[in-house]
Amino acid sequence: MTNWQQAERFMATTHEVENQPPALENYNLFTRDTALQEALKREGASWAEASVYSVGELAGRADTIRLGFQANANTPQFEPQDRFGHRVDRVDYHDAYHQLMTVATEHGLHASPWADPKSGAHVARAAKYYLHTQVEAAHGCPITMTFAAVPALQHQPDLAKYWLPKILHNSYDPRNVPDTEKQAVTIGMAMTEKQGGSDVRANTTRAYPVKKGGPGQPYELVGHKWFVSAPMCDAFLVLAQTNAGLSCFLLPRWRPDGGKNPLQIQQLKDKMGNVANASSEAELRGAMAWMVGEEGRGVRTIIEMVAMTRYDCMIGSAAGMRQATVQAMHHCQHRAAFGAQLIDQPLMQNVLADLALESEAAMTLTMRMARAMDNQQDEHERALARIAVAVGKYWICKRTPEHAYEAMEVIGGSGVMENCIMPRLYRDAPINAIWEGSGNVQCLDVLRAVQKQPECFAALLTELNRAKGSHARLDAAIAVLPQRLEQAQQQPFFARQLVELMARCMQGALLQQHAPIAVADAFCNSRLGASEHLGYGRLTDAAAAKQILVRAWPQ
Repeated sequence: MTNWQQAERFMATTHEVENQPPALENYNLFTRDTALQEALKREGASWAEASVYSVGELAGRADTIRLGFQANANTPQFEPQDRFGHRVDRVDYHDAYHQLMTVATEHGLHASPWADPKSGAHVARAAKYYLHTQVEAAHGCPITMTFAAVPALQHQPDLAKYWLPKILHNSYDPRNVPDTEKQAVTIGMAMTEKQGGSDVRANTTRAYPVKKGGPGQPYELVGHKWFVSAPMCDAFLVLAQTNAGLSCFLLPRWRPDGGKNPLQIQQLKDKMGNVANASSEAELRGAMAWMVGEEGRGVRTIIEMVAMTRYDCMIGSAAGMRQATVQAMHHCQHRAAFGAQLIDQPLMQNVLADLALESEAAMTLTMRMARAMDNQQDEHERALARIAVAVGKYWICKRTPEHAYEAMEVIGGSGVMENCIMPRLYRDAPINAIWEGSGNVQCLDVLRAVQKQPECFAALLTELNRAKGSHARLDAAIAVLPQRLEQAQQQPFFARQLVELMARCMQGALLQQHAPIAVADAFCNSRLGASEHLGYGRLTDAAAAKQILVRAWPQ
């Protein structure tokens, strides 16, 4: 070999790639999640283990994970008119988005508790949603809205008779055709307006009766909507004013004669996260819609839908935490620095265990709320859900952005790259905290619930007292809650402190009852009492941290 040939060989290969983790793919998200497996059984859905296993396996496949990246890299495109000048208001999604929607609907994430109501139905659906949305969060928006629309539509049996069979169908039909030509449909929401946002009572959109008016009757709507998410849904629940006040309506995208209903999209929102799903601004130019529920009681009609979407925000944010945690732990298992694997280094163990602790606490509270949803005929469960869903929605969604950032920092520079899932998890993290009422709205709703239904707070205390005596700091935090409530009722200025303490008490009480002592005590020691902290990497028991890591990511 000549000198030149030797030099050429060396120049062709500058180095070997080493000390880099393999891609986290082709694994079962369910079998690697001990806490979720326990929660599925504990909360009453052990019968669904095989189907949840299947969703976990599918969610971990490389080709499924790739769909999430493709759907976000190829964002929806708006086509206001076709090439001939006809108004079409069409939004085109990448095929990856449609494939993810197909998976979600075929597994009943949009409707299974309504289609097959039985003990544990909400728990099973929550577990599947938790696994599936770790792949990609944005397409969960129309899945959640379709799921949550059912309780609202049940207020109007004549409309429900036509729409519910199509909603409950376990398939997905993305065609831009009238609902009369479809077996399966999706439902969206169009509530907020420019001048009001969460204050929907400030809405100005007007509804004019086509004939006599009243529940189940057709109206024409004139006005605007500031956020219409998933605008290619087949119909939308809309709030509009009548002479009797704010009322709820079902507005299909097509009129009964097959013509296009004049819900005209003005533009798509340019969002920092949730980009695989389209959100739009729209004007209603005499759009035909049918009244749902009692005239003038639109908020009351739709409140159950809002509760369900808030509950799904808990699931989605808890799922984001779990995915961020496993990405960080997987990275640290396969990367060495300063003479040891990252996962074996004490300070990194502190950070990882703290991330895992927050993730398990979020999932545990979420699955407990799923059991409450399954038992709404029970007075305690109904009262608990009324207050604890708002509490959980506030706290879990609020904790997710910092959690995502911390996990991204664990991974380091490669965690900032767009071919890693972490940037997407970070961008998506604030969405659920804002959607369906931001933090202040949730806190004020907690105060409103206690004022109108004092049994809600009593139910919360009953739930917390089931863990009484298990941990001194938890006992002390529970004992101070009535004082914090009285303070917030007198001065809403302090409502966030109340709701945050409620959330941490709920999580601590559940963990004390159901999690290993290392998990439960680490949570209460770090998040309750004088030394409480809300950052990560400040646990005080190194032996417990190691146990938490083994539980969070079993090999």
